[in-house]
Amino acid sequence: MDTAIDLSPMARMWGDPGAAYDGISFGLSDTISHAVQLLWPRPGERVLDIGTGTGWAARLAARRGARAAGVDIAPGMLEAAERLSQGVEPRPDFIRASAEALPFDDAAFDGVISTYGVIFAEDPAAAVAEMARVLRPGVRMALATWADEPDGYIAQFFGLLARWSEAPPPAASPFDWGRADWLTETTAGRFEIACREQTTVLYAPDPATVWEEYLRGFGPVAATHAALPQDRREEFRTAFEALHRPYQTAVGLVIPRSALLVRGLRL
Repeated sequence: MDTAIDLSPMARMWGDPGAAYDGISFGLSDTISHAVQLLWPRPGERVLDIGTGTGWAARLAARRGARAAGVDIAPGMLEAAERLSQGVEPRPDFIRASAEALPFDDAAFDGVISTYGVIFAEDPAAAVAEMARVLRPGVRMALATWADEPDGYIAQFFGLLARWSEAPPPAASPFDWGRADWLTETTAGRFEIACREQTTVLYAPDPATVWEEYLRGFGPVAATHAALPQDRREEFRTAFEALHRPYQTAVGLVIPRSALLVRGLRL
């Protein structure tokens, strides 16, 4: 893991939760698993996981026998990924890098995967170009992206954070990656794209449990909370829990989230 580069505020925000972020991946594990199935790693293949977080997709690929590598901008995530990957064979490699500047040779990989990771790239066109560059022609890419409607849960979730945070909006909208027309246009000449809409469901006991999980494990929530004056932090929690309360059912919270599974074939 390369930690020589100075930390950006974004890298620090995402990395500060460390291994606690694995709880967030747990809540997304249905789509992460399906994205790995879409890629279908084979023994001996080299697979790259972009925006690996705590390494969930990289470990799944490795357990299929692939030689996996995971990249992320946040050392805190990479340190957690390395700890959580002990005992996995072949053990994945974790390297500090951005999606727009991958430290690998041309055509080095047999597959690329990113589950809610590359969508946060500041320069999507550069990220697509890099994914294409490191892939061998004729091999595959698999993405899991958000494809929510404006009134859907994910849009409301990030809208809540935007209202409570003074952080500037991202340079590029992560929701673009959930639009099949945008993906087709942005990847034109590099990938042949096919998409499938999917609902990923989060089950949890109650709104207070989700709040504690996200405050501990999700960098944007933790950073927003920490930046608020002491007397407004409880208001933020109240608003967060109010967003989740309508999803309460007899079995606890059941929160459907609209996603897009993307399969790309490198041209």
